[in-house]
Amino acid sequence: MAVACPIEEAVRAHVSHTASISAQSDEQRLIAAAKAGDQHAYGRLLERHQAAAFRAACLITGSAAEAEDATQDACVKAWLALRRFRPGAPFRPWLVRIAINEARNRRRSAGRSATLVLRLGPEAAGAAPAASAESEALADEERSRVASAVERLREDDQLVIAARYFLGLSEAETAIALGLRRGTVKSRLSRALGRLQTELETAE
Repeated sequence: MAVACPIEEAVRAHVSHTASISAQSDEQRLIAAAKAGDQHAYGRLLERHQAAAFRAACLITGSAAEAEDATQDACVKAWLALRRFRPGAPFRPWLVRIAINEARNRRRSAGRSATLVLRLGPEAAGAAPAASAESEALADEERSRVASAVERLREDDQLVIAARYFLGLSEAETAIALGLRRGTVKSRLSRALGRLQTELETAE
């Protein structure tokens, strides 16, 4: 087995870091252009992040149709509020936060109780491709078991777990999306995962 030398590893790390910085710079340019009224630039931002906003809304509403409406409303409100967007901040969690609020408003207007509808697919779970139909079935069963356990938690726990592991947001992005301090996200996630572990053990 070939072993990469430290120099090769350092070069790959540098290239990866440089690409990340470049992507962040490109996004900030799009945000600046959108704030100046460039609708094409705003459309580019939505192409990158609207799917995450939709998934967040779908978790709240449990309906693809309502989530689509909530996401569209969120995109319009985000466009109207762009002038207040903090320079240098990431766009995705900000849009997700607006989508979550819109979805909550729709759920509240419909008089439905607060519960998340979690669909944990292979990508969200970080699972490797199944080697066989049997292993795929077992993986699906395990994902379903985890999702069911999360749904039995209180909404605060559900949201922080969903943001980190179902939506794939970073700790910092989760803080923005849920309107929390980063330290609060870390402690809340730790407690939520502890309660999730208890739920999983109880269900066995």
